[in-house]
Amino acid sequence: MKKMVILLITGDIVCTVLALGIAYLVRFGTIPGMESFLSLAGAVQLVLLVLAVIFSSFMVEFYNVDKDMKLRERIAHSAISLSVSFLILSAIFYLAPDLTIGRGLLAMALVIWGSLQILWHLFCRVSLYHPGLARRVLVLGTGPLAREIGGLVSATNHNHVLAGYFSCPNEPVYVPSQHIVGNGDGLVSAAIRERTDKIVVSLSERRGSFPLSEVLSCKFSGIEVVDAPSFYEQITGKLMIENITPSWFIFSNGFRRTGFGRIMKRSTDLVLSLVGIILVLPILPFIALGIRITSPGQILFRQVRVGQGDRPFVLYKFRSMRADAEKSSGAVWAQKDDPRVTRFGKFLRTSRLDELPQLYNVLRGDMSLVGPRPERPEFVEKLKEVIPYYSERHFVKPGVTGWAQVKYPYGASVDDAIEKLRYDLYYIKNMSMLLDIIIVLETIKVVLFGRGSR
Repeated sequence: MKKMVILLITGDIVCTVLALGIAYLVRFGTIPGMESFLSLAGAVQLVLLVLAVIFSSFMVEFYNVDKDMKLRERIAHSAISLSVSFLILSAIFYLAPDLTIGRGLLAMALVIWGSLQILWHLFCRVSLYHPGLARRVLVLGTGPLAREIGGLVSATNHNHVLAGYFSCPNEPVYVPSQHIVGNGDGLVSAAIRERTDKIVVSLSERRGSFPLSEVLSCKFSGIEVVDAPSFYEQITGKLMIENITPSWFIFSNGFRRTGFGRIMKRSTDLVLSLVGIILVLPILPFIALGIRITSPGQILFRQVRVGQGDRPFVLYKFRSMRADAEKSSGAVWAQKDDPRVTRFGKFLRTSRLDELPQLYNVLRGDMSLVGPRPERPEFVEKLKEVIPYYSERHFVKPGVTGWAQVKYPYGASVDDAIEKLRYDLYYIKNMSMLLDIIIVLETIKVVLFGRGSR
């Protein structure tokens, strides 16, 4: 998935340079020389153009490899993306006129770029997802885990096709018999015959049935071998909690945090929370007034949440529910169309404006801008008892936004908490500045389209 996104973005950058050159040629009858791009102004113009078109493409889901768009839908999204790019660049050029690209030239370059982008993305999809070019996956096992992995290969769009299942002794059969390969001639022969690129070990029980020497032969023959939890992580962007052992956590890649990384994350939190507080200061009185005139009670909502290292802290939000919301029920999760949410509170939750006071929590160091959602102590104690590895999400600071928050709707049950924990642990395992930037960009989409609020 990551390789596909990198390929799409790289191609889009090349298309941007080509589009600008073609637009110059059409409008002025000549192509600017390299000296134009090597000058400071020319380089900044090109970088701004690239950032604007990639940002707008991200907003319209052009880098979501799971989204299968028809040509008509793709053209419509492209038109929106071009309009957003034009508005962003026009605003920047208004503030910095020395960097201006003429509107006619800019419009022409964007139209050419949009056409090139559609052709490039269609080419990538046709070539990489063609059954003849997709990677063939052989699932080792025929039990419930193998069935889940096989279903994942068939249901997702990640350049993989199912080559079949290979049965082992004592392995139950939960998969369609017509998809079981191997005629008693061993794993190596079956893998070669099925032109296998990757073997996913998905046995219900490895002891006494794992074909060690044959798997080793496949590995030395150049076939990639991964276990089911690792493959699940690659495909879904979350962890397979129920099939992970403590040793998997210990020996898998990730979970590494350096001193430099900690300093960078804290510095980013400090700078951005301070800038954010300054930027939102003008609208805070209007939010406070809206809360005050629509429902009686405090403007700010204070609640104890569990932070890093299981340490409690006071979280601040704008109040979006009635002041006596839990007077009779005690601590309960918010539900869809929760009657305790006030009319103005509904707007605050949908727009995420109720979260703004958490910038103060970030400035204090209680939270980070990006991290797992902080839960209430009452819920944490309950979830620890029923969900394995739930405490591990508290090894990092909770965040205003996070991987689970942008990938899964608001949770209101133990099942939702399990699903969100899969994403939280994936984030902790793969924490990086790049992942934080992706989450922030995804959060902008969530806010703009009002997804996931209750």
